[in-house]
Amino acid sequence: MLDETTGKDLIRMARLSIESAFTKEAVDIPHTDMRFGAFVTLRENGDLRGCIGYMQPIAPLYRQIFMLAREAAFNDYRFMPLEKTEVEKCRIEISVLSPFQKIGSLEEFRLGEHGILMEAGHSRAVFLPQVAIETGWTKEELLAALSKKAGLADDTWKREVASFYVFTAEVFEEDEM
Repeated sequence: MLDETTGKDLIRMARLSIESAFTKEAVDIPHTDMRFGAFVTLRENGDLRGCIGYMQPIAPLYRQIFMLAREAAFNDYRFMPLEKTEVEKCRIEISVLSPFQKIGSLEEFRLGEHGILMEAGHSRAVFLPQVAIETGWTKEELLAALSKKAGLADDTWKREVASFYVFTAEVFEEDEM
């Protein structure tokens, strides 16, 4: 979907977004017609420090990454807002998502290759493809955690009320760039 140069530019955009929140400096956001769902993940000393994303595009890609970086840094409800002293300690990961495809059977879901979205009634939850690798979960463990993340019983994934969508993600990590 994207080349390495674009990935590096997206990482730079995310870092500029977070830094400029403290300096109040204006940031020139390149315009592009590219639109993808995307997530920005922040890690501090290898631990999750924030992760926010949109499964579907809401803005051109660079603008969306700019917004998501700030959301991950300051508005992820699981964490206190990032402090200025933490900015240099955080590493940024950007996941650019392929379109979602509905699957008829969980046999089609490939652990570690696909991300997965589960919908059941009004509840839904998503895991990026790298979650399976990072946690070491089996397919069943991941699906149980996905059910719980949606606020449902951990066996909801086994029931016919649940529907599933898979996607892939192109991942750009700051340390590797």
